[in-house]
Amino acid sequence: MATSELSCQVSEENSERREAFWAEWKDLTLSTRPEEGCSLHEEDAWRRETYHQQGQCQALVQCSPWLVMRMGILGRGLQEYQLPYQRVLPLPIFTPAKVGAAKEEREDTPIPLQELLSLETALGGQCVDRQEVAEITKQLPPVVPVSKPGALRRSLSRSMSQEAQRG
Repeated sequence: MATSELSCQVSEENSERREAFWAEWKDLTLSTRPEEGCSLHEEDAWRRETYHQQGQCQALVQCSPWLVMRMGILGRGLQEYQLPYQRVLPLPIFTPAKVGAAKEEREDTPIPLQELLSLETALGGQCVDRQEVAEITKQLPPVVPVSKPGALRRSLSRSMSQEAQRG
């Protein structure tokens, strides 16, 4: 299966406003594929001959940054699809409010953050599996101060051998 790709690059710079934009995307993909329902297979058992032929078609896929995809077979026309909007970057949870702005001028809280806040208020600020810090630190191995690099290896090997003896 042979494939050819065409990519596009766009760059723009506004030095007055100190802004720059750069984008690159795979615009066009042309691939050769076997065509469905267009194959021929003949066998002659008496002469011990076989013949196989498979039809091919060129599939074309074109994508654009405006979320439009065109697909089809070369020479037969393309079908256009509008892709759903998808953010490339994750939604920022915390955006700083304008300093000194009145409450009316501030932006609304993002919906995912509103859902998290409503869940926290429903739980009453309590964690079901909450443990005190002292309980968590009891489960951790003791901290050994290291004076020499070789001392760390010896102390680890001793503790590992002691663990092996305990079972």
